[in-house]
Amino acid sequence: MNNGNAIANGKDLSHTIRRDNLLERSRELSQLRKGVQSSLQLKKSVHRRRRSWWSILFTILTKIVLLLAALLYLGQFITRWSTLAGRDTNSSFALLDYEDRVSEVENSLKITSKMLQVQVEVIEKKIGNEIGIVKRELQKQFQEKKSFLEMELNQLESRTDELSKSLADLEGMDLLTKGELEKFWNELKSKGNVDDISKDVDLDEIMTMTREIVEKEIDKHAADGLGRVDYALASGGARVVSHSEPYVYGKGSSWLAVAKGISRVHSNAQKMLEPSFGEPGQCFPLQGSSGFVEIRLRTGIIAEAITLEHVSKSVAYDRSSAPKDCRVSGWFEEPEDDPSARIDKMFVLTDFSYDLEKSNAQTFTVPVNDSSIINMVRLDFTSNHGSSALTCIYRIRVHGYEPSSPAAITTHA
Repeated sequence: MNNGNAIANGKDLSHTIRRDNLLERSRELSQLRKGVQSSLQLKKSVHRRRRSWWSILFTILTKIVLLLAALLYLGQFITRWSTLAGRDTNSSFALLDYEDRVSEVENSLKITSKMLQVQVEVIEKKIGNEIGIVKRELQKQFQEKKSFLEMELNQLESRTDELSKSLADLEGMDLLTKGELEKFWNELKSKGNVDDISKDVDLDEIMTMTREIVEKEIDKHAADGLGRVDYALASGGARVVSHSEPYVYGKGSSWLAVAKGISRVHSNAQKMLEPSFGEPGQCFPLQGSSGFVEIRLRTGIIAEAITLEHVSKSVAYDRSSAPKDCRVSGWFEEPEDDPSARIDKMFVLTDFSYDLEKSNAQTFTVPVNDSSIINMVRLDFTSNHGSSALTCIYRIRVHGYEPSSPAAITTHA
């Protein structure tokens, strides 16, 4: 039935019923609240009626005292606040003054720093200008000194070249050596019967002796061109004992055919020990730009100089075959000595370079640091003046003196 009432005419009526119940309950609660409030008001009114007059007076006095205390506290607070406010005002003024002074100091420092910066820039600019001026002056002086030194150096080099040329010319003049002067003096004393060097010598005797010596030297120069004894002369007994490979112009060249037999010396090798008379082609050609020649001297001597001769440039067609860098060595060898042992005996006499701009017969002095006796000489050349095919030797001369000669006796004395 209830379900049927709740759902009538196809509608759900349960929400409507609940709402009605809630309204009834709220009405009951409101009535209860009103009843409680009315009872409380009734109780308060009864309690107020019961309070006495003296309690009301005490309450009023208490409130007055509290009000006075509050007013007193408020006055003291206002007084303190005004005092502190005055102090804060003075402090703020002092702080403002301090800030002004600080700002003034900062401004003065800024101005001073700017002035210093400007002065520093000016000083730097002046220093830079002075440095530039000094630098330019130093560079100018350096260039002047450099030019002067270069000029002096060039002059010194030219003078050195002139001195070297003059010295070479003097060496090529074949002046009298110390031994020859001593020999002349000994002859002068012996012929003039002069026993004491400090004794006066007759001028006529000196002139006579000088004339004889000059005539003798002229005869030497006329005979050999140098006026010095040649111990490597073929006609005097010297001979070529070995040489490097000769230059052959072609097959069937009879004049350059190497002699057959035990000897390995070419038959024309003796040309190097004979006068060539300055005729082009009168030489002994060796193959290539380097080679050697070994010569047995006519006798044992103490070597003083070596002369190497080539054709004169006034009559030569081509002088590129002339030897250039040479070394001469010497040693003493007995006939029965082993040729392989000569290396231990051999020592260097002199090193030299043949100069095409000088005389065709150039003499090179052997240093007087060794007076060993030699009878063998070896000429080694390592280059020539341009020819890669051959090197021509026109004549080799060896100068010196025999150990038993007066020159040797004077030298050793």
